[in-house]
Amino acid sequence: MQSNSTHRAVLCSYQHLTACEVLSVPLSFATNMRFKFPLMAIVLEIAMIVLFALFVEYEMDQTILQQLNITESADMGKVLELYPLFQDVHVMIFVGFGFLMTFLKKYGFSSVGINLLIAALGLQWGTVVQGILHSQGKKISIGIKNIINADFSTATVLISFGAVLGKTSPTQMLIMTIIEIAVFAGNEYLVGEIFKASDIGASMTIHAFGAYFGLAVAGILYRSGLRRGHKNEESTYYSDLFAMIGTLFLWMFWPSFNSAIAEPGDKQSRAIVNTYFSLAACVVTAFAFSSLVEQRGKLNMVHIQNATLAGGVAVGTCADMAIHPFGSMTIGSIAGLVAVIGYKFLTPLFTTKLRIHDTCGVHNLHGLPGIIGGLAGIAAVALGASNTGKTTIKQTPENGSDATILERLGMNVIHVKKLGRS
Repeated sequence: MQSNSTHRAVLCSYQHLTACEVLSVPLSFATNMRFKFPLMAIVLEIAMIVLFALFVEYEMDQTILQQLNITESADMGKVLELYPLFQDVHVMIFVGFGFLMTFLKKYGFSSVGINLLIAALGLQWGTVVQGILHSQGKKISIGIKNIINADFSTATVLISFGAVLGKTSPTQMLIMTIIEIAVFAGNEYLVGEIFKASDIGASMTIHAFGAYFGLAVAGILYRSGLRRGHKNEESTYYSDLFAMIGTLFLWMFWPSFNSAIAEPGDKQSRAIVNTYFSLAACVVTAFAFSSLVEQRGKLNMVHIQNATLAGGVAVGTCADMAIHPFGSMTIGSIAGLVAVIGYKFLTPLFTTKLRIHDTCGVHNLHGLPGIIGGLAGIAAVALGASNTGKTTIKQTPENGSDATILERLGMNVIHVKKLGRS
């Protein structure tokens, strides 16, 4: 597969599924795919099996009842109400993210194939790591909600994968999956359990985290030759068409992503509605500004494939809050604008000035909208929309699972002032 007359080779030599079809690397760094990758994959899978044997068990009926506040065994059927949401998230992970990255003309097989590999390992490892942190020293009980969270942990790696697309081998991606999910689980535990911050759609903990983790790796892998681009860093008519399949699947199922683990009832309903309208407004805005920033008003497929999804990311943190549909539409519109501007101006700047080559532009689709989502959550709490949409805040630090960091700090300050007056 490799010529003896050349000093450059791609990272792997599989005939149908390549590890790096886009950007070539020195021959001395080429991975011996025949031995290293199979060995690492087998070892990791054996380790997963052993960890599951030691720490994992089925979720018992009583545990499920306690989690869902169900008192009668006759209501156990409610547990499976989460399954359709789980399937929607599952489709996003394996189909949406996989096809979204097929836009490169010589990376179609790997975009979908390596995406499947990462997700398959990641959901197992995510189950173990998240379970250990939340099980309080007991065995990890596995149910529908656990596997939804496992898919969420995998999403962080798939987002980071977009930043290093075409520059890593499957072996490197396996290592990155293990490291990133472990760091993600720790960060999620810190945000959710220690700070008691509300981030129901994971704008900050998944999207922003995955984007900037990926950018950090991309910065490490940067080579000066990437400053001028690469001949294979282009798309074709059909590769763009396949990428649009990923866009459409993600766009349709994003309301399920933001509402899957929301509290059933009003909050879950609000998460669906807010995401729905945020995405719709984002699409219109992204199309408009894509035409505005391009010569002759031509639409850019990169903008259409990616910026149209930014509204789902940006509304995530406050998706279950009573921000009113016009609020979610405003957030989506801002996210669409910021994403288009980012693709047009920031991505080239990152490559030439900051020495960070972001292949898929995850900074614009996940990073910046994730930050917008965090700011939107702070604004929603400041305006008293975190629960009922009224200005009166009824939560307390003890039951403040829906409180953001700002809200909790505010309540503590009020408590200190009251003590000072008494």
